[in-house]
Amino acid sequence: MPRTPDRDDETPYEPVERPPTHYAEQALLGAVLLNPNVLADLTGVEPVAFDNSFHAAVFAAMQSSPAPDDQTAEAGVDWLNTVLAKAQSDTPGLTASFMHTLISACPRPSHASAYAAIIRSEHARRTIRLHAEQLAQAAADTTVPDRPGHALTAANALVRHLDELAGCFPSHSAPLPRTPPPPPPPPVDTEEALEAEQCLLASAVSWPAYVKEMRWLTADDFFHPVHAGLWECVTALAHRGEPVDPVTVLWEAQHRGVLAAGITSADTLALLSTPVGSAEYWGERLVERTLLIRAQHAAVRVTAYADDPTNSVHQLVTGSRRALADLHAVRNRWQRATRSPKAPTAEAETTIPSRAGPRSLLTTPTTTSARVVPARPTAGRAP
Repeated sequence: MPRTPDRDDETPYEPVERPPTHYAEQALLGAVLLNPNVLADLTGVEPVAFDNSFHAAVFAAMQSSPAPDDQTAEAGVDWLNTVLAKAQSDTPGLTASFMHTLISACPRPSHASAYAAIIRSEHARRTIRLHAEQLAQAAADTTVPDRPGHALTAANALVRHLDELAGCFPSHSAPLPRTPPPPPPPPVDTEEALEAEQCLLASAVSWPAYVKEMRWLTADDFFHPVHAGLWECVTALAHRGEPVDPVTVLWEAQHRGVLAAGITSADTLALLSTPVGSAEYWGERLVERTLLIRAQHAAVRVTAYADDPTNSVHQLVTGSRRALADLHAVRNRWQRATRSPKAPTAEAETTIPSRAGPRSLLTTPTTTSARVVPARPTAGRAP
C-alpha cells in the first residue's frame, strides 16, 4: 500500500502535496550547493526558518562548512561531500542522492535571493501563528495566579514580534488580510457569571458614590443585556447627581426600555436589593473577564489570518495589530480599574462595603427571589 509521507519524510523524489515553500527550500539549497558563494549574500535566513528538518540540517551544515576557493567540478563535489558529512552527524537519514535531488530541484541558481524571501515569509507566518497560540493558551490558563497579567505578557510578546517583522518585509498594495475575521465567541451563560453581575448591580445601588469612580467599567463588560441596561441606569443617575436606590433605578429602567427585555419590576427590585461585597470588586472581575475573552478572540483572529496562505506578511502584521487593538482598549480599562484609589469619596456612606470575593458570595445566604436571572433574549450582548 502506498504511504503518504509526512512533513519530515524525505523520500528525495516527487513529494506529494507539498506547500510552495517546500520547493523554495529545495531550490535555495540546490542553488547554494551549485554556487557556495551565494551563501554570503543570504541575509536573514537561518536554519530555524526552514519548515523541513532535513532542509534545516543541510543549511546548518552549509553555514558551518568552508566554501571552496574555486568553482571547478572537483571542488563542487568536495563541497557537496563536506556538507553531506556535516549534515549526517545530526540527521543520519541523509544520502548523497538526496543532495543531488536538491540540485536538480533548483530552476535558476541566480534566483536564490527570491527563494530565500519565500522561506523568510513562511517562517514569519509560522512564528506569528505560534505567538497567537501562546496568547490563547495564556488567556485560558487557570493554573496561574494572575491570568490577566499572564495573558498581557503573551500579547506584549506578539506585539514586539509584529514590530520586528514590520520593518523586514515590504508593504502590500492591499494592507488588510483577505480572510474574513471570525465572529467573537458567544458569551458563556453560567450561573456564576450572571450572579457576579447581579452582585455588582446591587452593590452599586447600595453605595452609588463608588459608581462615579468606576468609569473603567462599561455596559459591554456584561454578558446579559438586561444587566448591561441596568448598569447604564445606575451610572446615569449617579453622574446626574440624582438619588440612587432600587426604585429610582427601576423608574430609569422603564424609560430606557430595559424592562421590555424580559425582566419584571418585582424581579428588578429583588435583584437590586441584595448587595454582597463591594461594587469595585465585582467591577474588576467583570473587566478581567472581558480582557481574557478579548485576548482569546484576538488569538483566534491572528491564527485565522496566519492560516490563510493568500495573506502576505505585511497583511498579517496589519491584521494582527488590528486584532490586538480591541485587547489594548480593554487593557487600559483594566489597568485603570486595578490602579484606581480604593478610599471612599466624601459622599460615600458611613458604612463601607468590604471587598468580598467569590467565597463571601458562597457563604452569604441568598433567597430565590434575590437571585433573579432574567430570560436571555435570542440576540444577547457579547463582550
